[in-house]
Amino acid sequence: MKPETHATAPAKDVLDPLDPHLQRRLVLATQHGLPRVARPYDALAAQLGVSPQTVLDALGAMLASGRIRRIGAVPNHYALGYTANGMSVWDVDDAALATLGPAVGALPGVSHCYRRPRHLPDWPYNLFAMVHGRDRASVLAQVEDIARLLSPHCRSHDVLFSSAILKKTGLRLAGG
Repeated sequence: MKPETHATAPAKDVLDPLDPHLQRRLVLATQHGLPRVARPYDALAAQLGVSPQTVLDALGAMLASGRIRRIGAVPNHYALGYTANGMSVWDVDDAALATLGPAVGALPGVSHCYRRPRHLPDWPYNLFAMVHGRDRASVLAQVEDIARLLSPHCRSHDVLFSSAILKKTGLRLAGG
C-alpha cells in the first residue's frame, strides 16, 4: 500500500479584498491615519493578516464603489505657518461650474474646492474654495486671482476666515 500524500495549497489570504468584513477591519485600522513607516500598506497587511496586495485591492475596491472617497494627507496648515485660512464662497453660473470648479481647485493656494447647493434667498453661493496663506492679505490676493479666473461667470463672492482650529478627521467607525 502506498502512503497518502497531501499537496499543500499555496498560502492564501483569509479574506477576499471585496469582503465587507475585511473592508471594515481596514477602515478601523486606518481611521487614525496610516502607519508612519516607509511601507504603510505592508504594515497594514501584517496587522490584518493579509498580503499587501490584498490591502491595495481592498482599498481600490472601496474607492471604486464609493465606500471611501479618497486617501490623502491631512496637513495641519497652522503648523506649516499658514495661519490665515479663508473659505471663499462664490455665486457662479451653474453652466460654467463643471469647467471652472476644477480650474479653481488646481490653484496653488486652494486645498479643496467643491460645489454646494444654494440656499436662496439668503445663501446664493454654489462654489466653495478653501484658501490658505500666511496672512489675510495673501489670502485676499489669492481670492482676487480666483475672481479674475471666474469672471464673467461669477455674480458675487465672500470670504469667511477661520476663527478657530477645528479637528480634522476622516471616517470613524465604532469599535476603533
